[in-house]
Amino acid sequence: MYQKIKPAIILLAIACAVVSCTSSKKVVYFQDSQDFETIVTENRFEPKFKVDDVISIYVATLNPEASAPFNLTIGVAANGQSESLDYIVDKNGDIEFPVIGKVNVLGLSPEELKIDLKERLSSYLKDPIINVRLRNFTVTVLGEVRSPGTYPIIGEQVTILEALGLAGDLTIKGRRENVMVIRDFDGVKVYNRLDLTSKNVMNSPAYYLTQNDVVYVEPNKSAAVSSSLDNRTTIALSILSLIVTTTLFLTRN
Repeated sequence: MYQKIKPAIILLAIACAVVSCTSSKKVVYFQDSQDFETIVTENRFEPKFKVDDVISIYVATLNPEASAPFNLTIGVAANGQSESLDYIVDKNGDIEFPVIGKVNVLGLSPEELKIDLKERLSSYLKDPIINVRLRNFTVTVLGEVRSPGTYPIIGEQVTILEALGLAGDLTIKGRRENVMVIRDFDGVKVYNRLDLTSKNVMNSPAYYLTQNDVVYVEPNKSAAVSSSLDNRTTIALSILSLIVTTTLFLTRN
């Protein structure tokens, strides 16, 4: 009996071995990093304002009455505080700022806009404190992730790894070596592809995401089950299991 079922068992073992060998190569991140290796990267990322961005700007001084004309409000809320209005960047990259008029913000970072406004307001206010925030920083993650969707970002920066973390990470079916980031620059779509299996992904211009970026994770070709086990392999294993079961049944009779 053992001699009759031995070939089937061997084939089953080979199939399992192939699956276990290939799966880790397709799902492990940063495969080219070495043990105890230290990677030092200088973070120079700053978000830049684009057309249709929503910006919150608040100007404060020691004299609230002096700075009041430079803050857009829509009246007084129930708590007695004034509700501020946000600025929307128009198609020319401008915002309409109280008193001083149009200010072009296209391509500026929040810090650069602070400096620009402080210089413009220096003839009106003494030592103004200016707070600038990007209000519409969201990223959309689609494809082979556990929770696709659009996610608001708190703060001024987010990496692609953090965005994927918000979406629950890639499923086993996601292509880790070919993740696409779709970015809009002044109406022009820019496509970047990142290889998450390499540590060099951290040097990519798309490693830090910008507002309204879309991250798309393509499905792999093998529609994996457990670790890149495709449907044909599943069928093959089922057939082998049936052969073993049938062989055992026949040999007992």
